[in-house]
Formats: sequence, structure tokens, C-alpha cells
Amino acid sequence: MNRRHLLAAGAAMLAAPAQAQPHHQHLRPAAPSPHRYHLLQGGTPHHLTPQQEAQRVTDSPAPAGPQGRWVPRADMPIPRSEMAWATAWEGRMHVVGGYGEGQVNRAYHSIYVPAEDRWYDAAPLPRGANHVAVVAHQGRVYALGGFIEQNRRCDDHAYAYEVAEDRWRAIAPLPRPRGAAAAVELGGRIHLIGGATDPAPERASIGWHEAYDPAADKWELLRPLPGARDHVGCVAHNGLIHVVGGRFNTFQYNTGLHHVYLPQRDTWEERAALPTPRSGHGMVVHRGRFWVMGGEGGIIERGQAREAKVFGQMESYDPAADTWQHHAPMPTPRHAVAAVAIGDWIYVAGGGAVLGGAVQSAVHEAFTAV
Repeated sequence: MNRRHLLAAGAAMLAAPAQAQPHHQHLRPAAPSPHRYHLLQGGTPHHLTPQQEAQRVTDSPAPAGPQGRWVPRADMPIPRSEMAWATAWEGRMHVVGGYGEGQVNRAYHSIYVPAEDRWYDAAPLPRGANHVAVVAHQGRVYALGGFIEQNRRCDDHAYAYEVAEDRWRAIAPLPRPRGAAAAVELGGRIHLIGGATDPAPERASIGWHEAYDPAADKWELLRPLPGARDHVGCVAHNGLIHVVGGRFNTFQYNTGLHHVYLPQRDTWEERAALPTPRSGHGMVVHRGRFWVMGGEGGIIERGQAREAKVFGQMESYDPAADTWQHHAPMPTPRHAVAAVAIGDWIYVAGGGAVLGGAVQSAVHEAFTAV
């Protein structure tokens, strides 16, 4: 990987939580990318064409809520996508793996520090992959499964990153290989839900639900997700797990399905559907609501895209009322984004700029509802 170890230029800072000040002297500062977009083929700089920009859609059928506002933040060090989301620990965003610089099996590990508006390079994954499920818990970032080829050929690798040591170690492998799954922590266990699996030419969605016990280094099979799908949004809130949207095998078959997992009964129930069906979207918990942004949809046949959509909708869900609203859309619609909530802000970095994996983005924008 062609790393750039330069300090980012000074920029206006967004406040991070006062307690979020862990040491990161072992990390390597990385400058924001000089190019906002790269083509996957060749890894070369790219400017979006009018036809590509026309893929952007922002209209939402949900009732209007408070608009909120978006602001630009420091671009990522490298345009990338298909990381399969991101996670946060102690006020920092961790972005792992993905497409970048002309390859799909990157081992990148970038850390964003909001208080500095600066990116750092951290220890890379022990092997490169895309669509790796990540979640943070008790000083570790877990990276689970992923694809080795472009959105296919999954593996069962599982790793834990020791934040204080900048070091990865292998943990018990997944019971079954998969990529594009959702990872979330609940009750001290790491739940891995949905995704897609081999054989690679078929790449079928799955509803598998497995939980990892860090203390025992063991996996357990739980009740599978109704409506097997991948590229979902997933959060834990008030002792429950919510899985929202996603796709049945391909983004041609997106869904707004919203299921909630009740761990005491090991069962699932349905909730109000996502107003804009999509997949590859970001989803975070912020101020007691679930916020969903970005995503993609359309058809690709023999390399040609039609009905292509890259979503910029920002929609939020009230779990108490079981209702949705829409808010100010993303300034730069993207899919396969890295999205986390830290303090009063939602950070949305990188992602695909057009339908599919052809164009990676370094764009980084933050949203606040206040």
C-alpha cells in the first residue's frame, strides 16, 4: 500500500467527547487524499461524469423531520469503498479493509480522530479483504469474515485488534465463511448476522446468526434472520438488535425490511420498514434514534448499469414510536460507506460514488441534528 505519512493540513475541528483521549502515539499520521475519486480499474484518479452524477437520488417518502446540517471533514487518505461499514472506540472511527488503489483485497486500517480532523494509519489486517464486518468492544476492534475477490469468495477469518497495542491477533474462525455480514455487540457477545456466502458464482444471501463469546473464544448458533439478506444496516439498542434494509442476493432486489431480535426469546419480530429500500447504507444510533444514510440500487447486466441509483437520503427511526422521518440528504451520495456516531456528530467517510464498485471515494462529511 502506498502510504503517505504526512500531517494533514490544519482544518476546523469538530468537538469529540471530553473523555475520548486515548494515546495514539503509535499510529502514523496520514494526509487526506489529493484525489476525491479513483477508478477501481487501474486505481487512477477520476472525475465523475454527468451521467455518473445523474445516478444520485435524495427524495424520501418519509415525513419531514428536523433538517440538521452536513459539513465537510478531512478526506480519507485513500479513496476506498466496500469496507463494510466502520466502528468507533473511545471517540475514534476505525475503517478496515475494502477496495482501493485498483485492488479489492486491501488490508487498510485507517483511524479518524474527530478532535483533530485527522486520519492515522494503524496496523493493517493480517490479510486483505472487502466487506469485512467490524465492531468494537472492551478495547478491541473485531474484524469478521469478508470477501477476497470482488464481492465474492468469502472466508472464515476472524481477528481482534488490541487498540492500546496497535496489534491484530487471530481468534476462533467463523463457523461458516461469509462476507457482507453485520456485526454488533450485545450483552458482551459479538453477533454476526446475515451476509452472503459461496459458491462464488452464485453468491447467495444468507440469514445466518452466530454469536461470539470473547471470554470463551467460541461461537454459538442462534435464530437466523428472517428474510436472508446482505449489505444491511444493523444496530443494538436497549437490549435488542435491529436489522434494516439490505438486498436479496443483488442490489436489483433491495428491501426495506426491518427486523428486531429479542435475545431473551431468541426470536425475531418485524418493525416499520425503511422508507427508502436500499443496501450498502450506513446506520448508526444517535440521540436515541437510528440514522440511515447512503446506499445503492439498480441493475448491472454484462457490465452495463441501468436504473442505477446512489442514494443520499438521510432517514431516521424512532424506536419508541416505530416511525420514520427524513432529514437533510448527504451532500455527496455514496454507498458502502464508513459511518459512525461520535459525540454530537455522525461521520460518513469514503464509499462508492456510482452503482457497483467501479469508483471509490475519499469524500468525508459529517451530520449533526442539532
